Amino acid sequence: MKKTALVICPGRGTYNKPELGSISANIAASSSKIKEDLQEVLTRIDQEREQLGLATVSELDQAKLFKTSLHQKPEHAAALIYAAGYLDFLSIDREHYDVVALAGNSMGWYTAMACAEAWSVSTSTRLVTSMAQLTAGGAGAQFIYPIVDANWRPDRQRIALVEAQLAKHQGELFRSINYGGYAVLAGTEAACHAAVKELPTADERFPMILPGHAAFHTSLMADAAATARETWPVAAFQTPQTPLIDGRGQQWLTPATDLRALQQYTLGQQVTETYDFSKSIQVAVKEFAPDHIILLGPGSGLGGAVAQALIEQQWQGLTDKADFSQRQTQAQPFVLSMGLPEQRALVTAGQN
Repeated sequence: MKKTALVICPGRGTYNKPELGSISANIAASSSKIKEDLQEVLTRIDQEREQLGLATVSELDQAKLFKTSLHQKPEHAAALIYAAGYLDFLSIDREHYDVVALAGNSMGWYTAMACAEAWSVSTSTRLVTSMAQLTAGGAGAQFIYPIVDANWRPDRQRIALVEAQLAKHQGELFRSINYGGYAVLAGTEAACHAAVKELPTADERFPMILPGHAAFHTSLMADAAATARETWPVAAFQTPQTPLIDGRGQQWLTPATDLRALQQYTLGQQVTETYDFSKSIQVAVKEFAPDHIILLGPGSGLGGAVAQALIEQQWQGLTDKADFSQRQTQAQPFVLSMGLPEQRALVTAGQN
């Protein structure tokens, strides 16, 4: 019998030095029955990039050395993250897993849209590149700060510290992403750097300014959102073939999706308002009760935030990090990360 799965797509900053070459390596390691299809999709993505006058995903992924100035350039990083995630999605063994819903973190919403077939390969490739250029060109900065303790339980003191900074810099500092046990804040550079200076050091490395990030999911992105809506009309959108849960926890169910509303959200509220990743996960598991959560690559950084979101609502009795870790030691873990070789083998076609 098939297992049901909620699939989650990663956001910005997940293609890093350890992931160099992972796209081509994963295709090479795929079973013969899907390898040709994966390569064909990658070729189509590369062709779109060539027409835009940009480096192809294959060129970037197969570079001999990882260069921050090259690979973390917004229009390159976005394409790598989207391509890696989309190809991972196509690699899921559908004889063993029934994908019942899709969600994503921040830029991962675009990958989720592609996986749900709300855009063609051509449109999704061009749109993720376009949005990366539009939003990265915006003002401001973004930083991250933990709001849970070492056991992944809410830390009231840290939560109060974050709230105090938001109140102190009202109108200049905003809640950008609710990311599991982390608050991601964004706003003007002055407000972000002032808040970072005032917040006490947590877990030895936070608060952390996210390099190359602007004031994503805040009102500072209003101009970028307006330009995006003009660039990508409703005609570019298609009815999703798999239910989607957005950054408000709202469900987009097939076949009743209002495409104009989806376009307005994706290129409007999703760009300029808080992305509640935690709520999207919590709604998804409540509404679809999946047997597993599958995390697409690149990387495996989503696992902690997903676990923390589940712990917050005590999903299936989870109360802390130890509970989640014990659950993950089972032969078939609840959360399966395609960025981890041993878990990828449980997910991909021909390797179960």
